[in-house]
Amino acid sequence: MRHNEQMTEIVKMENDVWQVGIVPQSGGSVAYARSRVGDAWVDVLRPTSGEDLAKAATTASYPLVPWSNRIRDGKLQWAGRTYQLRINAPDGTAIHGTGTEYPWTVVERDATRVTLEFVSRNYYGVNFPWPFTARCTYALDGDRFTWTTSLTNEAHETFPAGFGHHPYFLRQLAGPDGAIGGDALLELACEQAYPVERVMAIGPAGALPPHLDFRQLRPLGSVFVDDCFTGRTSPTFATIEYPGALTVRIDADELYSHGVVYIPEGKPFFAVEPVTNVNDGFTLEAAGQHGTGVFLIQPAETRGASFSLVAEA
Repeated sequence: MRHNEQMTEIVKMENDVWQVGIVPQSGGSVAYARSRVGDAWVDVLRPTSGEDLAKAATTASYPLVPWSNRIRDGKLQWAGRTYQLRINAPDGTAIHGTGTEYPWTVVERDATRVTLEFVSRNYYGVNFPWPFTARCTYALDGDRFTWTTSLTNEAHETFPAGFGHHPYFLRQLAGPDGAIGGDALLELACEQAYPVERVMAIGPAGALPPHLDFRQLRPLGSVFVDDCFTGRTSPTFATIEYPGALTVRIDADELYSHGVVYIPEGKPFFAVEPVTNVNDGFTLEAAGQHGTGVFLIQPAETRGASFSLVAEA
């Protein structure tokens, strides 16, 4: 179903530091996240235009459940079986879970907190072999904008899963009168990255090549990046600094053992994604590789984790 701007509700939250809009109908996504710099509200995440509100992939961020990134050829391998998922990406993969394909329901809401829920049994054609319930809570508390994702197994057997979120940050902050501050600098508290082929891991993580070494704060550069990192060294997963204006710290729970950084060429945005599992983690697990971040959920069990964007003006 297509939504136009009038049909697509934006659930708004605000405190003294953050202004946030959530789009439940579009996969539980985020329409915008602004922070206060001086007397102005400035866009930190890529803002969503009215015509783009109906599609999660064109919003500021969207939940990745019940797995993060790609599954090669859509073939989910688990316990000696192969489940053929629907291919939903041009590169021939099943990508970014299935939660973005359906509307989410608002189950709790106040001025600084909203909880959304997606119950897979309520929809036909959900692209995952087992029924599940996902929840995303977005909450403001002072300088912290916290995102909490949980996944509950509604099946009668254990299944493998993962989750994450896909926030697009602006390369330069956008205020009401134009750009504010310098171009973004990135620091990533990860010591390893995976060898990838077609943006999917093909072996265990290893040492960082120079173009992926963001252990010290540095410019994004002009080289295309779409890679998965692990080997976290700090509760602060990443730091994004806009010189002269704002620093945004990403604090993340341990379950977010991986992260994806996407830096497209010639675009005014980039992505820093806290995720639990490596790209194509199910395939690596089936091949006997450990440390993929794919976790198991027992029947009726819930697994959840949080990360926060912390604004430091």
